[in-house]
Amino acid sequence: MHELSIAAAVVERAGHTARAHGATSVEAVRLRVGELAGVVGDALRFSFELVAEGTVVAGAELIVEDVAARARCGDCGKEFAVGSPPHLWCPGCDRPAAQLLTGRELELAEVRLPDTEPCRAAAPRGAGLGQGPGEDI
Repeated sequence: MHELSIAAAVVERAGHTARAHGATSVEAVRLRVGELAGVVGDALRFSFELVAEGTVVAGAELIVEDVAARARCGDCGKEFAVGSPPHLWCPGCDRPAAQLLTGRELELAEVRLPDTEPCRAAAPRGAGLGQGPGEDI
């Protein structure tokens, strides 16, 4: 169950962000999770609550933003939904996709602290497969 290690990393980063801003609690944590990231949402939510207990993240809402898998055809340029399990053949020209655009994300997108603006992740990228402006898990 790798969701437990993901939850531990999220709680650690959110706690670090809270301390860096002088906060003693976290209201919410938003994660972007790609359709192909192999993460089970219920297991992640359970693990998050378990790991957060006794930390500044305890009681925080975990918001999981699902990111659909999309690809681009190298021949005709058409973008299309991949689905899960992934179907990586272009529906327009029946050729294999050249590029997976989205769907592998696993990133900490926001840590919401009391009476402050949301904190965007700004630390160096981690070992995750995320894409985009947030911080990989």
